[in-house]
Amino acid sequence: MPTLFKDAMPHALTQTIDALHTVSFTSRLTALLKTIIHFDCAVIIGYRPDKHPIYLFDSIPERRELLFQRYLLQDYQQDPFLVALNQAPRQGVLRMADVVPPAGYNEYASNFYQRTGWQDELCLAIRLDDARWIVIYLGLLAGDGFSSSDAHYLEPYIELLAALCRKQWGNNPLHLSEPLQLDQPISQHIRQAIGSFGQAHLTRREQQVAALMVQGLDSEEIAERLQITQGTVKNHRKRIYAQLGVASLSELFGLFINHAITAPPVTQS
Repeated sequence: MPTLFKDAMPHALTQTIDALHTVSFTSRLTALLKTIIHFDCAVIIGYRPDKHPIYLFDSIPERRELLFQRYLLQDYQQDPFLVALNQAPRQGVLRMADVVPPAGYNEYASNFYQRTGWQDELCLAIRLDDARWIVIYLGLLAGDGFSSSDAHYLEPYIELLAALCRKQWGNNPLHLSEPLQLDQPISQHIRQAIGSFGQAHLTRREQQVAALMVQGLDSEEIAERLQITQGTVKNHRKRIYAQLGVASLSELFGLFINHAITAPPVTQS
């Protein structure tokens, strides 16, 4: 590791620890990673096999709408890193050269990956528990790509990064309504958008179910959260689809994104 990176790491680690259980944790974690390896941008998601990823952070400078409009809605299913993680769950560092692109990768690459400007990426898979992972993507916008040495630099720090992530999310649900101190305007705006989504067409309970759906929870998780049966949740889902004029979860996500974009700004007291 270059000396400049080594000199910066203790301060970055201290800032990351200080940011635990605040909304600045992900940005501090990204800054800590930059003291270990060079990259241009990052994306962090919460991942549960066979379920939609949950957005946690990104620093994509351009075309970031593709992250929300394509990747998180559908294209993640062709993400070679997530396919590899499903086939052989393993905590560690993966390069694109380490995974075999699955069927459908060409469409994924043209619809999302190449259009973001990323030339290469590394993936850090961190296990929270048997059913939940934190997946961190580090991207390069120019150059020859990541080398095996880059992955080698990161490997000794995986346990440290995993410990930090488990402190942050280990006992908290991976969704936007987790009990963090959401005091930044963008976080307030997202929470406000979730709270008002569908209010003109849905009952209060249906609003609660819809809010949890767009945060990535499935029927079992919603039933547990609201202390109702899964059958009741499924009935609410059917009525939500009918009332909002959508036919799928992806369409519901798209409707919520449009609602969040057009929702009035948060007023500051």
